[in-house]
Order: sequence, then C-alpha cells, then structure tokens
Amino acid sequence: MNSHNPPIEGLEVHHLTLHEDNRGWFKENWAGQKLSPRQQNVSFNARRGATRGMHAEPWDKWVSVATGRVFGAWVDMREGSPTYGEKFTCEIGPDTAVFVPRGVANGFQALEDATTYIYLVNQRYSPGGAFCSYREIDWPLTPTELSEKDLSHPMLCDAVPLPPRRILVTGADGQLGRALRKVWTDAEAHFIGHAEFDITRPPELDWSGYWAIVNCAAYNDVNGAENDRAGAWRVNADAPAKLASISNAHDLTLVHVSSDYIFDGALEVHDEAETASPLSAYGASKAAGDTAAQVARRHYVVRTSWVFGEGKNFMATMADLAQRGVSPKVVCDQRGRPTYAEDLAKGIAHLLATGAEYGVYNISSDGDAATRDEIAMAVYIAMGCDPSDVHPVTTEQYGAEFGAEAPRPRESTLALDKIKATGFAPSNWRAALALYVALR
Repeated sequence: MNSHNPPIEGLEVHHLTLHEDNRGWFKENWAGQKLSPRQQNVSFNARRGATRGMHAEPWDKWVSVATGRVFGAWVDMREGSPTYGEKFTCEIGPDTAVFVPRGVANGFQALEDATTYIYLVNQRYSPGGAFCSYREIDWPLTPTELSEKDLSHPMLCDAVPLPPRRILVTGADGQLGRALRKVWTDAEAHFIGHAEFDITRPPELDWSGYWAIVNCAAYNDVNGAENDRAGAWRVNADAPAKLASISNAHDLTLVHVSSDYIFDGALEVHDEAETASPLSAYGASKAAGDTAAQVARRHYVVRTSWVFGEGKNFMATMADLAQRGVSPKVVCDQRGRPTYAEDLAKGIAHLLATGAEYGVYNISSDGDAATRDEIAMAVYIAMGCDPSDVHPVTTEQYGAEFGAEAPRPRESTLALDKIKATGFAPSNWRAALALYVALR
C-alpha cells in the first residue's frame, strides 16, 4: 500500500529526519504534531517475530521506534467511521512515525531482535477500548510471543467497535441546554444537569469518552450577585478556569457562554475585540470567566445577550403579564438584540461542526436593535394584546419605584459579522419571538 495515502481516515505516516554521524544518529521524534501527550510508553521486544495487537484504545497515538524496525498494522474499529474495517500496514524504522487516531486498532511485529517501540498518547492509560484478532493482518514473519489476551481477541466481524466520543453539556436543564437537546441526540451529546455535575467541583469522569465540553451552567441572578459576589465568582469565574484546565489536560474543545454584561455599554455595538468593562458584580464574574475559558487551547467563548427560550426569561414574563391584562412599566433606555435559545444552540453546534477558528464569537439573533420596552411591546403584539399597555420608564424611574437594581449596560447590541463569516445566519429575533409565543 502507498504509505503516503493510508486508506484509514485520519491515520498519517510522517517521515522523520535522521542526523547521522560516526556516533550513530539523532532525530526529533515528535514536535507538536497532532496531539498533546499525556503519557509516553516504551515496548521492548527481545526477539524478531514478537507480535502485539490489535488494540483500539480511546486515545490518539504517535508511534515510532528507538531501535530496530517493526511492521506496523492498523484496523479502523471506530463505530460510524467512513473507513470502518479498512486495514493498513507499513514498516516503521527510526525515520518513520505514524499518527494513529482514537479507535483505530494498533499492532506491530518486531522485525529485528532487541527492537524498542515507542509511542506517545494523549490520555493516561485506563482499561477499555476495542480489540480484534492479530489474525486480521498478513504478518511478514510467523507471529511469536503472543500474549494470552491477544490470542483471545475476536475477528473483526465479531468485535465490538469503539463508539464515537460525545460532547459533554453542563447545565443542560437551563434554556440553552434544553435548546441543545433539539440539536444533538443522546448519541452525540451527554446532557447533564446542575445537580449531577457541579462545575465548581467537577467530578472525576472518563474524559476519553468526550471531545468537547459545552458549559451552559452559570450564576444568572444579576441582582443577587451584588450580595453574593463569592457565589457568582465561584460559578462564573473559577469554574470556567477549572473546565479550561480539564480541556487542556485531555485535548478537549471548550465552549463557554459569556455575556453582554461584561461591557459597560458605552459603545453602540460590541465586537469581539472590545476589552471588558463590567458595571456589576455579575458582569465582573462573567468577564473573569470569559478570560479564564480562553486559556483552553481549543476554545470557543460565545458572548450572547438577552436569551429567551424554554424557561424563565424576559419574554416569558411579558407574555404572562399580557395574558393577565397587566400594564407593566419597562425600562426604555437599555438597548440590545434578543437571542432565541435555538439560534444560540445552532450557532454553537455550527462552530463545533465546521471546526471554525478557535476564539471569541458573538452570537445573538439578528434584526434591529431595540429597547426593552420596545421588545415588551413586540411581545404584547404577538400575544394579541395592546402594545400601549406597556409603559416606558427610565432606569432611574424604575429603580425609584421598584428598588435599585444592579447596574446594567445601556447598549448591549453584539456585532454578528464574525459568526456570519463562518457561514452561520441567525434568525431575525422578531420572527423568532413570533414562533416562541406561538409554541408557548
């Protein structure tokens, strides 16, 4: 087979430069390609013919040799892989390295006595994986020194494939988490609620079963954060830092949801390059979490605003008031663009599915920017009620009558140019509102 074009998707053969002289040779065996190592293993094989395999563990490998030569062999055992069942073999000497993706069964045979096989992996060893028989491979030498386990592995037709990794969704009982359940199946994502997964004290998990974390959990009580700053900081700032550390340790992609409240609202439109300038304790905690999440090598920090979906939110409150015939007073000097939870969920799924460049992205629904009282009027219209029942007041007037609230940005509109450039088009918030009210 052509070693430069393996038939197994994702498997790569790399040529390494050997620097030889009278002393022997020197090589740079790995230089940052493909994986972030968590463990290095060495397999010494005393006699030629010694054969090991076929093991498909739930991690990536970077394999080569330190001494001697081996005949390397691989079988794709990834459930759902377009190249499932494909096989590939090639000789590995000191000048060759092979990247083996997670779920591709790996095996080798020593072609010389005293052969030292070396490999890096991006997860610490843990039991598990998929296995098939060494008999699937046409070895150049008669296999010897086989372990009892290797002798007992089934043929590929009877083997259990390795299931694909999933996305861990934290805070899955909130508005965004519920919207993501409509985007991903349980086979694609593991949805876990606040009670099951405390992001401030992440439980021990087998992270080899995941490829991404989407953090939907947050402390969202803007006013309460003023008196519970430690609680807000613990959830919104410290926890994302812990998730970023986990993501780096296990080569995961971290998606963290941030907020327009990290800005003071001095600009009419906030783009991704703007420096945080929070007004409130809540905003400060979200700004810190925004920064902490960016420590993850593979991160999407998604800033959003005024989310409405399945759960408690401004739109739902206004719809209930309209239905009850209440004439509310709503602030008229805070402007932004609402975000339908389904738009936010689809935008996050789009970033992960397309492998967009890592970084910070604004995601809200599209359409005109509107003040809170204008949005309330739109809800009343959608409910078939009189929009004039909504009475505009300033933030100061509202505070004087109902009690001072935590400071909020006057301008919360987020620029959408960057996310649109990736090919994602959010819906117009007015159309989304009409759909949301119709489905209530």
